[in-house]
Amino acid sequence: MMLGLVCLGTTVLAQRTETLLQQWQFHRGDVQGAEAATFDDSSWERVGIPHDWAITGPFDRTNDLQTVAVTQNGETEASEKTGRTGGLPYVGVGWYRTRFTTSEGKHTTLVFDGAMSEAEVYVNGRKAAFWPYGYNSFFVDVTPFLHEAGMENVVAVRLENRPQSARWYPGAGLYRNVHLVETSPLHVPVWGTQVLARPLQGGDWKVELRTSIANAPEADLCVTTDIVDAEGRIVASRVDTRRVQRDGLFVQHIVVPAKAVALWSPETPQCYRAVTRISCEGAQADAYSTVFGLRTLDYEPERGFLLNGRLRKFQGVCLHHDLGPLGAAVSRSGLIHQLKMLKDMGCDAIRTSHNMPAPELVELCDSLGFMMMLEPFDEWDIAKCENGYHRYFNEWAERDMVNMLHHYRNNPSVVMWSIGNEVPTQCSPEGYKVAKFLQDICHREDPTRKVTCGMDQVDCVLDNGFAAMIDIPGFNYRAHRYDEAHRRLPQGIVLGSETASTVSSRGVYKFPVVKEDGRMYDDNQCSSYDMEACWWSNVPEADFANMDNNAWTIGQFVWTGFDYLGEPTPYDTDAWPSHSSYFGIIDLASLPKDRYWLYRSQWNRRSHTLHLLPHWTWPGREGELTPVYVYTDYPEAELFVNGHSQGRRVKGEKRKGEVNIEAYRLMWNDVRYEPGEIRVVAYDADGRPAEERTLRTAGKPHHLELVRADAETLRANGRDLAYLTVRLVDKDGNLCPHDGRLVTFDVQGAGRFRATANGDATCLDAFHLPQMHLFGGMCTVIVETAEQPGTITLTARARGVKAATAQIDCE
Repeated sequence: MMLGLVCLGTTVLAQRTETLLQQWQFHRGDVQGAEAATFDDSSWERVGIPHDWAITGPFDRTNDLQTVAVTQNGETEASEKTGRTGGLPYVGVGWYRTRFTTSEGKHTTLVFDGAMSEAEVYVNGRKAAFWPYGYNSFFVDVTPFLHEAGMENVVAVRLENRPQSARWYPGAGLYRNVHLVETSPLHVPVWGTQVLARPLQGGDWKVELRTSIANAPEADLCVTTDIVDAEGRIVASRVDTRRVQRDGLFVQHIVVPAKAVALWSPETPQCYRAVTRISCEGAQADAYSTVFGLRTLDYEPERGFLLNGRLRKFQGVCLHHDLGPLGAAVSRSGLIHQLKMLKDMGCDAIRTSHNMPAPELVELCDSLGFMMMLEPFDEWDIAKCENGYHRYFNEWAERDMVNMLHHYRNNPSVVMWSIGNEVPTQCSPEGYKVAKFLQDICHREDPTRKVTCGMDQVDCVLDNGFAAMIDIPGFNYRAHRYDEAHRRLPQGIVLGSETASTVSSRGVYKFPVVKEDGRMYDDNQCSSYDMEACWWSNVPEADFANMDNNAWTIGQFVWTGFDYLGEPTPYDTDAWPSHSSYFGIIDLASLPKDRYWLYRSQWNRRSHTLHLLPHWTWPGREGELTPVYVYTDYPEAELFVNGHSQGRRVKGEKRKGEVNIEAYRLMWNDVRYEPGEIRVVAYDADGRPAEERTLRTAGKPHHLELVRADAETLRANGRDLAYLTVRLVDKDGNLCPHDGRLVTFDVQGAGRFRATANGDATCLDAFHLPQMHLFGGMCTVIVETAEQPGTITLTARARGVKAATAQIDCE
């Protein structure tokens, strides 16, 4: 189909349209000739996109069994790694096919938000594109491959995941959205704008909008841009008529008056839209909307990080891209659920470790108020995985970087770029040159943000110049070496790019309580007393102390916000059935671990925290030492066991150069267990009783409870999710924390069962079947709305106890 490159007189051109291609035919395995337009795919499975072909399992020890030495963990000899990529069948080939039609005179683009992986895209039987990196977004101009307007076009996508291509569960398939974008020949290309904004004297802001225009004629164009605030009001406008520059750019300068300025921050996530309309000879050819924000970023030596001129430290977490039982298939509703939990904890920043994010995550961080570190790579030119990204780095790294930078350089939530994570290249003699190559790309494409890199080999990077040339030196763990790094490096700031890696299993407590690294148990669990880490990591207090005691530390990103599929350290070496992580502050079922409340007590300044642990149901431990901890922002508390005071504890002193755990948690280490209740009373700074919590010994299991995580009304759009916590309790509502019986689910009405999980890293129950064993007396069930309004009725049943029913309205 040939498209003219001249203005079309006074003919009214249709607006651009964007359609999600959601319904596809899918086949697991390779099929010869499946790219052909005439291929018969009627027997293939019909699936909705986003789709993760591997998440339904089954779990199996032999799925991607790897014999490797994890060098970044200090291993020098290869060993058999079980569950490293989640024990799920992501390896192999999958095919997807769908059909679409186009209108007359259109320029047509397919945008893939992510395709896992080594995507080959065919349109009407002809190869239109290849993009190897499964995490990146990419687009394909398919206009030359299309049939005449109104005729059916066939797009086929072949994906292949090779064995030993990942260190965690990557997912498989078209796990992010696919967009069909139709425009006129004269148009703004994908990610074709750049907003550069800066404050002026008097409170006004100068906005420079750089718009790329494709197929511009040798004639004047009229470009009109309105700046629209969050309320939909036009606060500034600009109209320019001239030719496009030789480099294809059309530059406009617009002033936003002080009275209309609302700065973006995590506390006030105010966004604007630049709505740009391009006209030629009186006819509108295209309209393009760019989301951006007004805010300043400064990183000052010895002083720290300033957002909008105010000092703050990143209270961040690292997130892998999977959504637990939903797998890698992106869900806006699932992401909102995660971000709201993190927001309540006091988290204000996300590191997309270790790959480009889904666009939905960045959009939500813009609107909900999270700062972001976007990180593209876990591997450069030297391998971590036999079939990892190193195979493509030299040819594809710049293209992958440019796509990421162009895609997200206008988003106000993005405050820094990372160029890699713990790459072996950091210790090579020429490693700093590779780092400079990537950092220079960032500076070239986006001069407004600084660049970091997650470095874990401190000796190497301090000695060979690698760390000295990075804008913001980021260190993964090695908290005890921050002072040295600060002294030896010129930047005058240090970022905890990856911190803690404390390990715990929700509701599991081990005795005696000992602070110990690398501790392992016969049941493949970790203690939730939050005293256990890996040999290369630490408990949270080491990072709290670094942040509190040193102005030049600019914050941290904790590993990890949520547990994720794969990498079940410390049970990763011949320790099946462990197949998901223990690092998360929140478990795989979206249930907070005790550690959640420890971070909340330090980070949430909007409301108080008072959390008591462990549970108080310990048959057989009568009279034995059972330490009790309290996580709180109050300075002092008193503990009672069956009404008898165990004494008052006061937060300890924060001393520079020292990690004093008692400065951050209150501990009663000499408590002996006796059935009944424990109660803690917290005192405010004036010594007055302020709040209390009680835990009681559970009796015989009596009934199930269903507790909805979010009370908001769902939309009947076929995609909104409701997360409900299932609790097994006694007749008085006390949790039965040792119960692991099977719960079955039934969903009726205006919705359907979507997934379930219990947070147990050793549990092999399938997520997609409507049943799940309890872990610590709890699990999570997720239901999804249908496309018609009504009421969803969810019933949970288990043998020997009363069932529970919940009703959820959908509008």
